[in-house]
Amino acid sequence: AADAFGVVSTRPAIAVAPERDALETAAVSLAGDHPEGATFAVRANRAGSAETHPFSSQEIEREVGAAVGETTGADVDLDDPDETYRLEIREEEAFVSVAEYDGPGGLPVGTQGKTVLLFSGGLDSPVAAWELFKRGLEVVPVYLDLGAYGGADHLARATETAEVVARSAPHVDARLRVVPAGDLVNDLVAATEPTRMLSLRRAMLRVAEGVADDVGAHSLATGESVGQKSSQTGPNLRTTDAAADRPVYRPLLTRDKPDIVEQAREIGTFVDATMNVGCERVAPDYPETNATISGVEAAEPDDLLSRAEALAEERYVVGEK
Repeated sequence: AADAFGVVSTRPAIAVAPERDALETAAVSLAGDHPEGATFAVRANRAGSAETHPFSSQEIEREVGAAVGETTGADVDLDDPDETYRLEIREEEAFVSVAEYDGPGGLPVGTQGKTVLLFSGGLDSPVAAWELFKRGLEVVPVYLDLGAYGGADHLARATETAEVVARSAPHVDARLRVVPAGDLVNDLVAATEPTRMLSLRRAMLRVAEGVADDVGAHSLATGESVGQKSSQTGPNLRTTDAAADRPVYRPLLTRDKPDIVEQAREIGTFVDATMNVGCERVAPDYPETNATISGVEAAEPDDLLSRAEALAEERYVVGEK
């Protein structure tokens, strides 16, 4: 439960009758794992009318605290305890807990609709997927197979990192969608030079648009952040977005790379994301960093975007039988 998006924290608890003896017994059983030398406190919250329970919150705290202290020999610290025994006492039942686990917070996945995420499996896109899940979006990850400019190792990286992130939202279909784009990339490399990466990003967005039409997604998403690469300067992001009809979400837009790397470590995608796959060969030697929409459109093949959108129909799902 602590891994579920929308959960701020969880406390495994013993459910008992809302009575003195039952509360003491449950707390004492949990105190069997009390760390040696750790201080403690007991906090009680009661719900119901004044006549519901034959004790006040303060009284039950003292009584249960005395029982825990006798069992553990630990000292009480009401200001900053190492361990807190919590008594949630309702009218018909009570819950006794001591362990607490932080959750990711955010919103339950699926409450904010569906987005299609361009997913390479590098450091950025898995972190972007995690952030989108956290805000309640169902993420459909789409990977473009670049043919000779990608390869099996590149696809393996994307597959592994997509599977790691998908574990955070097991109730939705977040399996990787793979789109074969080798021929399109070959033609693009032959036809363009300084604006090549911009046209490739535009083609990727148009592929994602085609997938979004099929799966009912209201938006597209990427792992881009401003200024991180030549294709991600402010002017260049404008030229790529012009190829899409849907809004393009960028949850990492203002993030620094060290922060992204640290989060990749935390969510478990760092090792696979840093696999050496050699896909940088598609980038031009002197990329354009201040492009205009008209300049990019003039340089790219006339049928690039229509071909890209049609490729969405050729996608397959990793792991689908």
